[in-house]
Amino acid sequence: MYAITIAEPGGPEVLTWGEVPDEKPEPGEVLVEVAATAVNRADLMQRQGFYRPPPGASAYPGLEASGRIVEVGAGVSGWAVGDEVCALLAGGGYAERVRVPTGQLLPVPEGVDLISAAALPEVVCTVWSNVFMVAHLRKGENFLVHGGSSGIGTMAIQLAKVAGARILTTAGSAAKLERCRELGADVTIDYRGEDFVARVAEATAGAGVDVILDNMGAKYLDRNVDALAVNGRLVVIGLQGGTRGELDLNKLLMKRAAVAATSLRARPVAEKSAIVAAVREHVWPLVAAGRVVPIVDRVMPVAEAADAHRVLEESGHIGKVVLRVR
Repeated sequence: MYAITIAEPGGPEVLTWGEVPDEKPEPGEVLVEVAATAVNRADLMQRQGFYRPPPGASAYPGLEASGRIVEVGAGVSGWAVGDEVCALLAGGGYAERVRVPTGQLLPVPEGVDLISAAALPEVVCTVWSNVFMVAHLRKGENFLVHGGSSGIGTMAIQLAKVAGARILTTAGSAAKLERCRELGADVTIDYRGEDFVARVAEATAGAGVDVILDNMGAKYLDRNVDALAVNGRLVVIGLQGGTRGELDLNKLLMKRAAVAATSLRARPVAEKSAIVAAVREHVWPLVAAGRVVPIVDRVMPVAEAADAHRVLEESGHIGKVVLRVR
């Protein structure tokens, strides 16, 4: 089979589409012939040498995929050869075939084509697990998501809107802010020229936001705490603004607030399976009903993965960049 390999840590040019050994499913796994995968920031970090796959995971990039089951391993039930699926992966999506533990499989949602389905697993599982399972966003609460035009952001806006939250979001251009409003954002903030803490205070009459989903990390840590309401919850899922920051514990104590930091890739299969099961129960009906949709900026051939990485590095996208494999 063929896959994208990383010759050595570096720029997009180190990604190479070439022949690699065939995959075979282990017990409890299926082998999926990949139709498409999608590009995530974690793929860029892996390419740069900063985000190694967890033990036992494929060395090829790609944290989600869609396709058809072509082989089932021992002990597998409930799935059969020919089933159209999408999957949350620990790696290996940039390949013609990938092994998937059955707990990380999802059926392709009704009304979604096989290629677009590749844009769903990582963002939906990330948003659902963090915004709803960790931060417990509730109807009527104020919710701030940084990077609202990203894959994570566009999904977070949609799910928070369905949940009945009031949504504030940051983005970096007029076109991106407009797309966020179309998806359901109530307050949009241009992070290039506006102070999000001041805008949050203005929009909430000084109360602050109840939940923040943050992809920036250290750069925004102190200001995110400033933007939180009493009993607010900050969930950090990215480190685009650095890994080390100072936290004023007195501010946190005065607000009786909480800070959580999570990742998805390195979780045990059982934990990821629980998240996938929750997504299938709570989110898949919304997708089938058209209330939540995958936001795909563009579809590119997998052999052009290097160019797709450049698109993400330049933030030249809204939603997900999908790589067509078959």
